[in-house]
Amino acid sequence: MTQCPCGSGSDLASCCARFIDGGEKVDTAEQLIRARYTAHTLANMAFILSSHHPASRTEIDEVATGRWASESEWLGLNIIDVDSSEADTTRIEFTARYRDADKQRHTHHEVGVFERYHGQWYFKDAEVPEIKQYRRDAPKQGRNEPCACGSGKKHKKCCGSAA
Repeated sequence: MTQCPCGSGSDLASCCARFIDGGEKVDTAEQLIRARYTAHTLANMAFILSSHHPASRTEIDEVATGRWASESEWLGLNIIDVDSSEADTTRIEFTARYRDADKQRHTHHEVGVFERYHGQWYFKDAEVPEIKQYRRDAPKQGRNEPCACGSGKKHKKCCGSAA
């Protein structure tokens, strides 16, 4: 039994393979994004193309996408947020981690826009995610202040050391 690459914890046959190879239709946009990620790990261009919205399918560079999918080592999918507040449109923010042909690690971060068209879910477009600025609640620990861990050492010689 092979675990599904989408990160669901289920085996591949009962998870994404039933959509990719079995011809079953997805019920939700989240099932589709998981199946599309798995199709990328399998370099299954037929499913990637067929699950792309018909209105924008011609915009896909099939050769480049196929090369990217097959030459990458896929390391994981993380679904950050699912917004299905509109009836036939769902926005899913996600990251997909992979290692390219040069063994460089990358994180692909986007908001995928999925649309139900004639009763079937399709990937329609991608949006740039809103990056939220981090705001520190407490003041920053000074290098020469006593370490917050209670060791009695200066922060720079304890938890703040680079080593």
